[in-house]
Amino acid sequence: MPRDKKSDYEVGYGKPPRHTRFAKGQSGNPRGRPPGTKSFTTLLDEALNERVLVAENGGRRKVSKRQAIVTQLVNRAATANFPALKILLDFVRDSERQIEAASPESAAVTEADERVLEQLRARFSKTEQ
Repeated sequence: MPRDKKSDYEVGYGKPPRHTRFAKGQSGNPRGRPPGTKSFTTLLDEALNERVLVAENGGRRKVSKRQAIVTQLVNRAATANFPALKILLDFVRDSERQIEAASPESAAVTEADERVLEQLRARFSKTEQ
């Protein structure tokens, strides 16, 4: 393998020659992402919020693609379409976990927590005296 002239540094995969490296403080992507370009999340949100015409109960109405997808998923799951049922149950489970994590009851102090707090208070009150 070739060696760098100034030191005993071996050049190879993942070890470029020192003279070709970026200078300190220099970015590998100096211009960055062009302004105005949208992230994948933004593009996905915009696509899901687009409105489409849906025929329902003999009438037509406009709903978001997001709402149409959820309606179709629930309808297919109700007809015992097992892949749709699995996807739907996974979504329900995830949303319930998020609700439980955000609920104040789950953040409440339990009896075991109270005992630990009392032990800490006793320990710190002894060291301060």
